[in-house]
Formats: sequence, C-alpha cells, structure tokens
Amino acid sequence: MSLPVSNATPHSQTARAQAIEHALRALANPAQAAPMQAYMKNQFSFLGLQATPRRAAVAAVTGAGKWQPTHDELLATAHALWALPEREFRYAAVEALARHAKRLSLADVPVLLALAQREPWWDTVDALAGVVGDVVKAALPTAPDAQACMDQALHHPSLWVRRIAMLHQLGWREATDTRRLFEYALALAPETDFFIRKAIGWALRDFARTQPAQVRGFVDAHATQLSALTAREATKHI
Repeated sequence: MSLPVSNATPHSQTARAQAIEHALRALANPAQAAPMQAYMKNQFSFLGLQATPRRAAVAAVTGAGKWQPTHDELLATAHALWALPEREFRYAAVEALARHAKRLSLADVPVLLALAQREPWWDTVDALAGVVGDVVKAALPTAPDAQACMDQALHHPSLWVRRIAMLHQLGWREATDTRRLFEYALALAPETDFFIRKAIGWALRDFARTQPAQVRGFVDAHATQLSALTAREATKHI
C-alpha cells in the first residue's frame, strides 16, 4: 500500500488562522518566551504562552461549536498556522487537527507527515503522532491494511517520521497490533539516535499498561538488541 496523496490545497491564510494569530499575539509574554526558547535549545521562537492560556484563547475563537471546518479548511488553517514563526501557532494547529481528526482520512497522512518534517522537534512530532494514530485507527474497520502507510513510514529517511511510525499506536490498548509493535521495535533497535530509542521504549511502556507480561517477555528475549535506554523505558512501570 503506497501513501495516498491528499486533494487538499494549502492556502496562504484563512480567516480562522488569522483569528487565532490575533488572539495569541495579544497575549504574548516576552519575559516568558525566553525560558521557553531556552528549554527548546533556542531552536525556535515563542510568544511566551503556557498551554492553559493558549488553549483558552484559541477556544474563544474556535470552541463550543464556533468552528466546524470542512476538510480543506481544516488543513488550510493548519498550514497557515504552521507557517507562522512562533511555536505556539504550531501547537494550536496540531490541537485543531486532533479536535477535528474525524474529518481526516488516510489520504491526509502524507500531509501530516510533511508537517512533522517542517522544523521538527519532539514537541510537534509527538503531537502529530497522536493525530496520525487517530486517523489510522479510525480507518481500520473499512481499510484493514490502513497501517501499511506506517510500515512505509518506518523506513522513511527522516528519523521524525520513523518516530511517528513507532508511536502511532500509543493509547490503542487492546486494539494494538502487537506484531507490528514488536516488529517496529526490532527494526529500529539498531539505530543509535536518542529520539528513536526513547520512542521504542515509550511505545513498549504504553503497551505494558495492558500487557505487562508480553512486554517483559519481549524485552527479556531481545535484551542484546534493545538499547539500555529502550529497555529501561519499556519496563519502567512493570
């Protein structure tokens, strides 16, 4: 199964993106922005907004049924927000995508993965992994091979896309495809990157919430293949 191509066309701006930008810029706190930028290794610009006031400001223009976007408007708004320099706009974009994930389909997975590769770091990538997971899981009843797009993502040149593949089943609990979870873990195990090793451990630890014996058995059986970081993360709560 090849990755489908979305029909949505990104636009330079949307009325909703403009409203969100106006609401967030009005609350900008330069004093708070400095430590937030430092926490992210000074890679990105920030307005200086913590999650609670940021979400409240966005909710004022999108919440309580105020915004019911079409598929194309949702993606266009996400693209418009992503194009803004401050990181908070990307958080707002991901949260909008997550809130309206039912409007997305497998055809949009390439769009989500493309967003993940724009100035990527764990904050936006991990949030998008949740959206991708929701979209893929929702497609499974009518498209049993929906996870094939994640099989492809597992071998993507970008480590961030590979991380999304590893994390896309977070929270699936009993619906987890155990074979894929363990196969993905072994496929990525030789990699030395911290974010990949951490992702493997995180995915295994999440599954251990419902199947601790399976995870313990897997980690023990592959002790020589999994990094110490991965094994430690995987068994943290077992």
